Amino acid sequence: MEKRLITKISNLKLKPFTRYGKPIPKLSWYPINYNKKNGYGSYILKFKPGGKSLKHKHRGLEEFLVLKGSLKDSDNTIFKTGDFVTFKPRSSHFSSSSKGCLLLVFTRGKNKIVK
Repeated sequence: MEKRLITKISNLKLKPFTRYGKPIPKLSWYPINYNKKNGYGSYILKFKPGGKSLKHKHRGLEEFLVLKGSLKDSDNTIFKTGDFVTFKPRSSHFSSSSKGCLLLVFTRGKNKIVK
C-alpha cells in the first residue's frame, strides 16, 4: 500500500535530538511523522543513561509511551515501561533517565524552552 509507513523500531538509525535547535547531549531521535513548522507529529526519543531534557512548556498536548526503561520527571514521578503519559497544554517540566529509556512521543504543537 503506497500511503502506509511501517517503522521498525528495532533497527532505527537515531540521530542527535535537535527539536529545539542545538543537539541535546545523550538524547537522540527518529522523527516518524513530525512537522518542524507546527510541532505536530510522532517520533521515537532515546535517552542514554544520564540524559536530561531541557525544561519546556507545552503549547499543545504532548503524550508518550515508555517503550523501554524508566524516565524521571521534574516532580520526581517515575514513568516505567508501559506507562502512557499525557501533558496538557500550558504544563511545563523536564525529564531525565539515570539508566536510559526509549519513548514513543506524540506532539500537538511546539514547545517553548523555559529558562
